[in-house]
Amino acid sequence: MSIASPVTSRSGRPVRTRIAPSPTGFLHLGTARTALYSWAYARHHGGAFVLRIEDTDVERSSEDSVTQILESMRWLGLDWDEGPFFQMQRLDRYHAVVREMLAAGTAYFCYATPEELDAMREAQKARGEKTRYDGRWRPAPGKVLPPAPAGVRPAVRFCNPPSGTVRWPDLVKGEIAISNEEIDDLIVLRPAPVDAPAGALGVPTYNFAVVVDDLDMGITHVFRGDEHINNTPWQINIFRALGAAPPAYGHCPIILGDDGLKLSKRRGAVSVTHYRDNGFLPEAMLNYLSRLGWSHGDDELFSREQMVSWFDGSHLSRSPAQWDPAKLAWVNAHYLKAATDARLVPLLQQQLATRGIASDDLPRLMAACALFKDRCSTVAELADWVAILFVKPQPRAEDLAAHLTAPVLAVLPALQTRLEALSDWSAPSIAAALKATLAESGLKMPQLAPALRVLVSGRVQTPSIDAVLALFDRDTVLARIALAGR
Repeated sequence: MSIASPVTSRSGRPVRTRIAPSPTGFLHLGTARTALYSWAYARHHGGAFVLRIEDTDVERSSEDSVTQILESMRWLGLDWDEGPFFQMQRLDRYHAVVREMLAAGTAYFCYATPEELDAMREAQKARGEKTRYDGRWRPAPGKVLPPAPAGVRPAVRFCNPPSGTVRWPDLVKGEIAISNEEIDDLIVLRPAPVDAPAGALGVPTYNFAVVVDDLDMGITHVFRGDEHINNTPWQINIFRALGAAPPAYGHCPIILGDDGLKLSKRRGAVSVTHYRDNGFLPEAMLNYLSRLGWSHGDDELFSREQMVSWFDGSHLSRSPAQWDPAKLAWVNAHYLKAATDARLVPLLQQQLATRGIASDDLPRLMAACALFKDRCSTVAELADWVAILFVKPQPRAEDLAAHLTAPVLAVLPALQTRLEALSDWSAPSIAAALKATLAESGLKMPQLAPALRVLVSGRVQTPSIDAVLALFDRDTVLARIALAGR
C-alpha cells in the first residue's frame, strides 16, 4: 500500500483530519461517508484522524447516541488516532477564547431578548428585507449603547466583517465566494442560565466551538456535507479574527434517498448499525459508501487498503449521489461470497438468535455457510436459508400437490430404505442412493429432487439436493420423507 509523505498540507504541517458527529441520534450514512473520506485522506497521507463529539446541544444529546456512534465507527473499522473529545468538557477553553475576543473587540455582549429579535425579524419581513441581526448591540465608533438591561443574560456575538468577500478553494466544489454582507453577527456563546452566577458565560454555538476545536487540534483538512457551505464564511472569519489560518475545506454533495429526496438523520436515513444488524459486512459498506461521491476510474469493488492508496482528495464528485439498496446488496453479496466460513459462523449465529434459534454445531454451520452463501446478499438472508435446518418445514399445499406425484410417492419407501442403510451420512453417499433409486424406478432427478426439497426443507428451490440433505440429521430426513405417505 503506497502512503504519501506525511507533510502534505498547504501549511506544510502533517495532515490532520477529523469527524465530529453530534450525539443527537445515530450515526447516519452521510456522516459515515464523511468519516470514511476523512479517515482515508489521513491514512493516505500518513496523517492523523481525530474523533470529536459535538455535544453542545445539551437537551438533545444522549449517552446512547455516543455509544452508537462509537460502535458504528468501530464496526466500520474507522480507527481514530486521537479522541473522542467532548465539547462540553472544553467549556473553560471556549470561555477563555471568548474573553480574549471581547477584549480585542472582535466579539461583544448582546442583550437583545428573544422577543425583541422576533419583532426585529417580523419588521424586516414586512419591509421585504432579508432577516438578519441588525447589529443593535454591536459597538462602533461614536455609537452610544444603552445601559445593559437588568435581569437579561447576554449572548456573545462575533463582530463579522461588514464588507468584503470570503473566498476559499474548496477541495470538492472549486472556488467559492460569499459576500460578508450576506451574513450577520452570529452568536458564539448562548446566554448563561438564569440561575448561573453573575458574569457567567453560556454554552458555545456550533460555528464558534468548531473553530476553536479545529484550531486547538491542528486540523488541516475538513471534509463535510455541503449543507455546511453557508457556515464556512463565519468560520473562516473567526479563524482570521483569532489570527489563525483555516483548514482546507471539502464540501461533499448530499446523498439522495431512493425517493430522490435528501437522505438525512431526520428524514429517511437509517443508522449504520441498522445495516450491521441486518447482515451487511463492514467492508461492503465502506466500499459502497466510498463510491457515493468518489471514484477511481471504473473500479467498483476494492479493498480498504486499495482505497487508502488511491484516496488523495481528488475525483470527488460535485453532484449528489443516489442511494441504491440493490447496488449495496450486490456489493455485499460479493464480500459475503469471499468471506471465510469461519468468519461467517458467529455472524450467522447472531442472526439465528434473533429468530429464536440457538446452535453450537459449528461443523454443520460451517458446511451450511459454504453451501448457501453464494445464494445470499446478506448474512440475514443466509440465516433464512440455514434456519431450515432447525425449524419444522411448512410446505405450501400447491407445492406438495405439484411435486408429490403418484410416481414419486411410489419410490419414496425404497429411497428411505437406501438412506437408512447408508454407512456414512454424506453428500456422495446420498447422491449414490438417489441415483440407484432413479435407475430402479425410471424416474428422473427433476421429478424426485423437488419433492424431497419440499418435504425436507419446505422450499422448492435449493442447492444440490444431496448436499442439502447431508446438512440435516439422517433421522430428520427419514421422518420428513415418511410424512409423505400419511
